[in-house]
Amino acid sequence: MDVVERERIRTDIQTQLTAGEISIGVGVRRLRKEVTGLEQARFARMCKISVRALRQLEHDEANPTLHTLNSIFRMFGMQVGLIPIRRE
Repeated sequence: MDVVERERIRTDIQTQLTAGEISIGVGVRRLRKEVTGLEQARFARMCKISVRALRQLEHDEANPTLHTLNSIFRMFGMQVGLIPIRRE
């Protein structure tokens, strides 16, 4: 997979996260697998978090801190922020 394809996938996942179409856990799992192709243990080490924390987050069973989320998203040039609620 080339750089352009990785960026397309990252942007697609970011858009889905922002729109609330996927959970943070699903987004993190997809970023890890589809963009980096890394196993949980290696990816967790790179993010300086425990494998258990990553596993729980990817299964939407965690209550991660902003620091933990930013440690993960920083790997993809993103950070957690506030966005306005869409009113329909």
